[in-house]
Amino acid sequence: MTGQDIHVQGPDGKFQAYLATPAAAQGPGIIVIQEIFGVNAVIREIADDLARQGYFALAPDLFWRIEPAIQLTDKTDAEWKRAFELYQKFDVNAGVRDTQAAISHLRHLPGVSGKVGSVGYCLGGLLAFLTGTRTDSNANVGYYGVGIEGRLSEKGQIRHPMLVHIAEKDQFVPPAAQTQIQEALQSVAHVSAHIYPGADHAFARQGGQHYDAAAATLANNRTAEFFRTHLH
Repeated sequence: MTGQDIHVQGPDGKFQAYLATPAAAQGPGIIVIQEIFGVNAVIREIADDLARQGYFALAPDLFWRIEPAIQLTDKTDAEWKRAFELYQKFDVNAGVRDTQAAISHLRHLPGVSGKVGSVGYCLGGLLAFLTGTRTDSNANVGYYGVGIEGRLSEKGQIRHPMLVHIAEKDQFVPPAAQTQIQEALQSVAHVSAHIYPGADHAFARQGGQHYDAAAATLANNRTAEFFRTHLH
């Protein structure tokens, strides 16, 4: 497994992305969609882990229009404040266009099988949902996406398999929104949604305040099986 920063040509300009390549240098691809902290060590480790599982993993810098290459942690109040500032300035629609550019770039790299999926966390969880409604990604996974309930009118555009992980105690996705999401997605044949009892937002972020090892392991195992089924 090797990792490097590369550049992707998007519709509005070039932006940085972290590429992790599997040891075999062949296999499917997965776009890793960032949280509000940028393409930081947590996102890079997720990409590295996917590469160890045999995938090309590409994490695009979606904050490049605001502050290119920023890498924050969740450890200080100042970094949380900056992360929320970036989130508030972020153009979701532009982010989805950049994600499509990343998918196209990854799909055409030497060794990539042609199938490319996505996995996103927090802000990236919403973007993974929209990647499923607006791009040609082959399979999409969202962890505790924030704001999906406001985008459910797009559910009819989901053409490929999707997996949604919902934290029951998510401080950013209240119970009414969770119910709304579940009920709307039940009618879409190739979408599965799972609720993780007692888990808070970012339960799968290793080292995070709300990390829940049992919930993270269950969700990650479901994700791994999902990608084995739909990207191979």
